[in-house]
Amino acid sequence: MARSSSAKKKKQQQQQKQLSAWRFLFGGCLMGGGGGGGAAGSGGSKVRPRPRPTAAAKQSSSPAGGLLQQRLSVTDVMSTCSDQDLSVSLVGSNLQVFTVGELKAATQGFVDSNFLGEGGFGPVYRGAVAEGAKPGLPAQQIAVKLWDPEGTQGHKEWLSEVIFLGQLRHPNLVKLVGYCSEEEHRLLVYEYMPKGSLENHLFKKFPPVLSWSTRLNIAVGAAKGLAFLHDAEKPVIYRDFKTSNILLNPEYEAKLSDFGLAKDGPEGDDTHVSTRVMGTHGYAAPEYILTGHLTAKSDVYSFGVVLLEILSGRRAVDKARPSRERHLVEHMRAWLKDPQKLGRVMDPALEGAYPAAAAHRAALVAYRCLSGSPKSRPDMSRVVEDLEPLLAVTGDGDGDGDAAAAQEEAARKEERARRSRGEARANLWGVHHCTIFTVSMMIY
Repeated sequence: MARSSSAKKKKQQQQQKQLSAWRFLFGGCLMGGGGGGGAAGSGGSKVRPRPRPTAAAKQSSSPAGGLLQQRLSVTDVMSTCSDQDLSVSLVGSNLQVFTVGELKAATQGFVDSNFLGEGGFGPVYRGAVAEGAKPGLPAQQIAVKLWDPEGTQGHKEWLSEVIFLGQLRHPNLVKLVGYCSEEEHRLLVYEYMPKGSLENHLFKKFPPVLSWSTRLNIAVGAAKGLAFLHDAEKPVIYRDFKTSNILLNPEYEAKLSDFGLAKDGPEGDDTHVSTRVMGTHGYAAPEYILTGHLTAKSDVYSFGVVLLEILSGRRAVDKARPSRERHLVEHMRAWLKDPQKLGRVMDPALEGAYPAAAAHRAALVAYRCLSGSPKSRPDMSRVVEDLEPLLAVTGDGDGDGDAAAAQEEAARKEERARRSRGEARANLWGVHHCTIFTVSMMIY
């Protein structure tokens, strides 16, 4: 009994510590109280923004440059704040709090000509803020994401985006400039990424075709972003890693966006996070689909899918293809470990302009990431270690890719010739056997 009481007391102290940290970093929560109203994402009630505190929290000086001191998790926020009337104000994050009117002006009233695309949260529009529009905010182009009440995401996803990107900083994560929480409106404001998504460049034929070196650089950047999340003091599982969530800056450097489905990873003795299965068909790890057990290795599997898409130029799921080719991983994974089959994997749009040795090593990384056993998959830090040296391997347009393709074609021709010789021998034996049988009948 004494041990049980001690454990209970320790748990209460830990919860109180989390609550104190939350109150220190954030502006606090309005629990119920006058004015009424509920969470905007769950029934149409309203969230009323509070003025931002003027005090600034201390920031960590970690080499990664990425975390506020004592980063809070979404679990901390949800467990200490009421969903009924929540006001989020990140102290020390340098996030700007916008009004709906300011964002309408920035996007010219969300005019169609500024429309960039749409996801599960809602449509995204291009905009611009002028110098001096907000204290401390330089003039810049922005991307504004609006919450669509009819979409698949809502207030919790909006909150996750603000909590994670409000505290995380890394060159391979998209920068959250600010947010808006006004009445029923939920908006997110990001740095503008002029080259759009990797999905558009791979599958929607945006000119020019991405070169081998550009594709590999994008893969390395995305891997670094995931490794940063997984290796943080409070680990983060991205949960929705896919080509449409990898945005590209003017130098085609990758930045991960859309943290609405991200989850705090397991800590201490916990091996996984149990959660409702969410994500995108074709990218989710098989064990996560079956059990709902989410780990960092779930992200590693998704990275393997994206790396295979980068290599092959094919979508993870493509219903326009023959049935045996619709699911990319099922169709191509076995080929990834065989250098003789590299030509079957690589995107024909590259026209053989890639160093075969480097491409094969990248294919092996994808093969390991796509293992059916989570324990057999590498950590993302190891993926970075394996892929980054390949950037120094030159060979675009030097014929290495052509040689690999020619070798593969020669192998296919030899296989066809072998089968043809086998069929000829079978036919000859059949004729010979038939002749002997006919002569025997005549003698009889």
